[in-house]
Amino acid sequence: MTEKIVEAVRSRYGSLAVSGLSTEHEGVKAVAEAFGYSADELASIPAAANMGLSCGNPTATAHLREGEVVVDLGSGGGLDVFLAAAKVGPSGRAIGIDMTPEMIELARRNAAKHEGGAKNVEFHQAMIDDLPLPDSTVDCVISNCVINLAPDKKAVFREVARVLKPGGRLAVSDIALKRPLPPEIGADIMAYVGCIAGAISIEEYKQGLIDAGFSEVVIVDSGSDLNAYAKVENQSGCCSPPMKDASENTGKSLPIAAASSCCSPATETDLHDDLRDLLSRYNVNDYAASVKVFAVKP
Repeated sequence: MTEKIVEAVRSRYGSLAVSGLSTEHEGVKAVAEAFGYSADELASIPAAANMGLSCGNPTATAHLREGEVVVDLGSGGGLDVFLAAAKVGPSGRAIGIDMTPEMIELARRNAAKHEGGAKNVEFHQAMIDDLPLPDSTVDCVISNCVINLAPDKKAVFREVARVLKPGGRLAVSDIALKRPLPPEIGADIMAYVGCIAGAISIEEYKQGLIDAGFSEVVIVDSGSDLNAYAKVENQSGCCSPPMKDASENTGKSLPIAAASSCCSPATETDLHDDLRDLLSRYNVNDYAASVKVFAVKP
């Protein structure tokens, strides 16, 4: 099952990397702003770095300082890497990690055309539970709606602890569960790819970090409305199955998965039909939350 999940995630996000979604699309911009990015921040980076996949803005809460080394887990098109690079300055480094070759290629293209310069950024293709970095070399690890996609989250937490320096910190935006999912959603692989079924409870998230050796662990529900993803049409990414008009639902306000999208091969139509049917009966905000996660390596 783990291998199937990894390949499904890799396929979906690889397709998304070539979908053409960017800040130039009003819906994509609206999603980013709904989860904490300012118009100035979005204007300061290549438009294609933002594809409306965020569930928060970790660079706004990471307290990055000049000269620091920051690593972004699941860096996608480079959105948070470019923002972090500006904060750590020329003497610092911003490193993006992504398992999808299409995303790495997109991020590197974005870096090449970044008007503000991107000499202190780099991108590596790797799994986030097996980072290509030496022990104790990183000041801060950030991530944005990605750890929930990892089948082995405990391994991710241990790997983050390994690469952080003593006193280093974790500042993550993610999706966590407020209460257990209905079994039919929890077992649906497309719900997993959409950041729903792969999420763990807030309590389990906190305990996983403590078990990995972190202290001062704080997890805060941001209160953001996950239905903000419905602003993006024809998107099939994190927490955002391709959307249809929520008015077609049974009276609940939530995103509804369409049968297909620009990122969806025709062979996946039946999966999307199933997910649409599932989500039409449940309000995702009743079960999941956008959270801000903070932790320190002693």
